[in-house]
Amino acid sequence: MNAIVGQNLIAKIRALSPQEVTEVESFVEFLASKSKKRAAMERLLAIVPALEAAGVEPMSEDEIAAEVSAAGTERRTRNG
Repeated sequence: MNAIVGQNLIAKIRALSPQEVTEVESFVEFLASKSKKRAAMERLLAIVPALEAAGVEPMSEDEIAAEVSAAGTERRTRNG
């Protein structure tokens, strides 16, 4: 983002009510989270050829769901 775009965006945010600023902040956090998830998925997909070459069997959807759930539980426990 160039400086002018950033300045215009900040000026628009400053004109919003406190409630609207909170909504903007929530939306920005949503976008950041979405971007992190996309990057994680791309990292996972990048290793698929190596797994296939090593003869690793693909996981079932149930196995994937269980792993995702376990990782979420671990993250929540770690973050308090």
